[in-house]
Amino acid sequence: MVTKNENKTPVYRHIETIHKVPFHDLDPMRVMWHGNYYKYFDIARFELFKAGGIDLYEYSFSKGVSFPVSRSSIKHIAPLKFHDEFICKAVATEAEYKIAINFEIRLKDTGQICARGKGEQVAVRVPEMTLLYRIPEDITSSLLV
Repeated sequence: MVTKNENKTPVYRHIETIHKVPFHDLDPMRVMWHGNYYKYFDIARFELFKAGGIDLYEYSFSKGVSFPVSRSSIKHIAPLKFHDEFICKAVATEAEYKIAINFEIRLKDTGQICARGKGEQVAVRVPEMTLLYRIPEDITSSLLV
């Protein structure tokens, strides 16, 4: 059963993960290197699926379907610094023909938004690497509330 809101649109799952900026994530300007934000998006993405009962890594072996990122973007708003504690929020927004997830990174103490991002994934049969035109139903269901 698909949970829907009053507008009859699906209601998707969200999750928040908590992190602390380690030294090895810093760049020469002593702020978190811009590429590392994607690492935390990925951690939150895997936790989002895990909350729905899906281990994406195992899924690719057991079902022969993988979900490569086909599009991503990020808007940097305020830098993260050494030892900053932050929350990375992932919100699924679509899971029918592609998986779409919105991300937000904010400071844990103040709520200051540091970055916002988006990611899209497609379903691909492995090892053939052929595109599936719909997301498998068990994946879609795992992302619904």
